[in-house]
Amino acid sequence: MASAKPCTVSFKAPSGITHSVDVAAHSLYEAAAMGVAALKKDGWVEGLGPGTRLVIRVRETGGTHSVTVQQLKRWLEGVSASPADVLRRAQLKKLLA
Repeated sequence: MASAKPCTVSFKAPSGITHSVDVAAHSLYEAAAMGVAALKKDGWVEGLGPGTRLVIRVRETGGTHSVTVQQLKRWLEGVSASPADVLRRAQLKKLLA
């Protein structure tokens, strides 16, 4: 498995304030889930709903990607390709609970 990549996960609240957190993840959806969990833990979830767009920036490449919270939830509930993927998704669901 490839090493985790440092990423910044952010979203813009309805008030116009952008909240962000740094995580290290193996995939886009893992970064999104870890970012949401960290923001929730710190209490920075004002206006975070299904349509909220999460922006994930991979720091080492500068690449930027985005997914909605709804897309993240669909991915978490989706079919897993391997036992390792099943375990990873279960751990991320637990983080978000």
